[in-house]
Amino acid sequence: MSAEAADPAAVPRRRSRPRIDLRRLGRVALLGPVARDRLPAAISHVAEAHRAHHPDADLAILHRAYVLAESSHRGQMRKSGEPYITHPLAVTLILAELGAETTTLTASLLHDTVEDTEVTLDQVGEQFGEEVRYLVDGVTKLEKVDYGAAAEPETFRKMLVATGNDVRVMSIKLADRLHNMRTLTVMRPEKQARIAKVTRDVLIPLAERLGVQALKTELEDLVFAILDPEGYEETRALIAGATGGEDPLSAIAGNVRTTLREAGITAEVLIRPRHFVSVHRVRRKRGELRPTDFGRLLVLIGEDADCYAVLGELHTCFTPVISEFKDFIAAPKFNLYQSLHTAVVGPGGAVAEVLIRTHRMHKVAEAGVVALGNPYAQGPAAPQTEPSDERADPTRPGWLSRLLDWQESATDPDTFWTTLRADLAQDREITVFRTDGRTLGLPAGASCVDAAYAQHGERAHACIGARVNGRLATLSTVLSDGDTVQLLLAQDTASGPSPEWLDHARTPAARIAITGWLTAHPEAGGSEASGPEAADSGRPVPVPEAGGAGGPDDRTEPAPGGPQPAAPARTRSGGSAAGVVVDGTDSPTRLAGCCTPVPPDEVVGIVIRGGAVTVHRRECPAVARMREIGRAPVAARWRDEDGGGDTAGCRVTLVAESFGRPRLLADLTEAIATADAAIVSATVEPPSEQRVRHTYTLQLPDAAGLPALMRAMREVAGVYDVTRAQHPAATG
Repeated sequence: MSAEAADPAAVPRRRSRPRIDLRRLGRVALLGPVARDRLPAAISHVAEAHRAHHPDADLAILHRAYVLAESSHRGQMRKSGEPYITHPLAVTLILAELGAETTTLTASLLHDTVEDTEVTLDQVGEQFGEEVRYLVDGVTKLEKVDYGAAAEPETFRKMLVATGNDVRVMSIKLADRLHNMRTLTVMRPEKQARIAKVTRDVLIPLAERLGVQALKTELEDLVFAILDPEGYEETRALIAGATGGEDPLSAIAGNVRTTLREAGITAEVLIRPRHFVSVHRVRRKRGELRPTDFGRLLVLIGEDADCYAVLGELHTCFTPVISEFKDFIAAPKFNLYQSLHTAVVGPGGAVAEVLIRTHRMHKVAEAGVVALGNPYAQGPAAPQTEPSDERADPTRPGWLSRLLDWQESATDPDTFWTTLRADLAQDREITVFRTDGRTLGLPAGASCVDAAYAQHGERAHACIGARVNGRLATLSTVLSDGDTVQLLLAQDTASGPSPEWLDHARTPAARIAITGWLTAHPEAGGSEASGPEAADSGRPVPVPEAGGAGGPDDRTEPAPGGPQPAAPARTRSGGSAAGVVVDGTDSPTRLAGCCTPVPPDEVVGIVIRGGAVTVHRRECPAVARMREIGRAPVAARWRDEDGGGDTAGCRVTLVAESFGRPRLLADLTEAIATADAAIVSATVEPPSEQRVRHTYTLQLPDAAGLPALMRAMREVAGVYDVTRAQHPAATG
């Protein structure tokens, strides 16, 4: 359990209780029953550790669980040569030392009985209750006979789903993996490496997210020793070399104790050695280690307010390193961690890192969710209305809710396994605010695309932009902790995401949803999806008409390049939309957003999935692409060809190329308004070599007014060209 457990001889252990001799326990476990009023000697250490945290705990159920586990596993041996019962005993002792409550310890003693013996889940439930049954079921592996190569990923999926209802499932799994890693040296090297990699990629990130630092740090060191033995031995030698001679941290710790005592603050000041991986990381970051880099000072006090009092005294009496200050009390980490971090300069210029926290904070920092005791003691946790309320229910944090949501869409085991590892690799989170005051928890680096799918699910397919802190922004905008985000959705629910969205999606939920939509709509790669947003690497920034922004559902009109609303009107000769007739079909018809045809453009139709028809200008690159893949266009015409087409109101997308200057956007907007055109939405791309591209989707009262509008826009100072949108078809 110590941070140095990967090599107990390298650094003195931090805990007074000696490591348990599992071989001796194994022999004791086989001695047979004991008197009815006595606990078996084999679990006396578990009982001692448990009573240290829970003095009034009823140990009778542990006695019964041990008897069932011992009798069930009797005759089974581990590869290390120890009786198998030593494994559940060791796992239970790990959890008992962390402060787990009785139900968790009971399930821990029984966690392998259903998997490896004749005991059934029903028997566990009958003898120990439904809670214990659920926990044992949650950590029981799926059979390779039934699942083949998918057994491991599907077992983890099962555990994660069970953890969503009871975090104690993962607590048992982490303790189980820790003991297995401690005894992994009996395995073949290739199997050691495989198990260590899974531990590194999945179990260690889960331990971090659940805040169980005591397990995480030891697992990291054990994995380090297996996957990078040279780096491990080098680090071990550095730590061993630093243990001799005078310790500068001891001198600083003494000065800190004196300072706090004189200030009347009751505090415990400890030297907390860094574990191997921590030392290795510091060395890689700084190049050469300082004498004080092998440990940190830990100041433990009674009340939250005292933390800031200690901080004030340290910054007054010592020279603080301001860049090292972090306040995780006012803004706790998403894994429940709370502490003040600072660094001060001691005698002789030695710099010491200092952690300041209460005893309660320290217990949570070490044990995470295990320190919550039984979070379900007052009944089932209240269901959450939003997946982001991490601090409202720490047993169902936002990252876990998001994981459970996207795993439902990742039905393929390989996709689930790959996505899970990628998701867990994102080890920092941010919190952004919705306009209704609720929050969204997202991984660091998340964009507006991720926020859209986190808030709206599949409705986010119709998202066309966002406001971040009140300012219009593209969906590619990367969000920062504390940002306020308003997502803007198109009225046209048939709208879909652009392939470029995948470049900006960080969350699995967003990537899976986008990929699923694009797979179901292959035509989006070359028509509707390849609008002006392809150049912007995100959806366009909407510029709604006055009075038309937002609304109760944060909706506005479709973006340029997005699908246009389908019109239900039909004629006998075929489907129609906005004055277009497509021969030989009665299917729904809509105008393509990539080229926005208007009379008297020559047009053709493209049949898309589901039988609907999208009408393009004849020279649109999307038409050529459809021909290349064998999808022939169908004849289309404007309803009144003799008269030049129906010149009633139409929608068109224009691209204005200009030199950057102040008030350019205002002048272009004024020119458009003067021509009686309404701006539906617009994109302003970042300047490149003093040139700016503006893309507008406009609603005109009469298609005949289009040439005059384009002339008016060209006459704006700085504008050197205005063209109809003609976006290249995407390839592939």
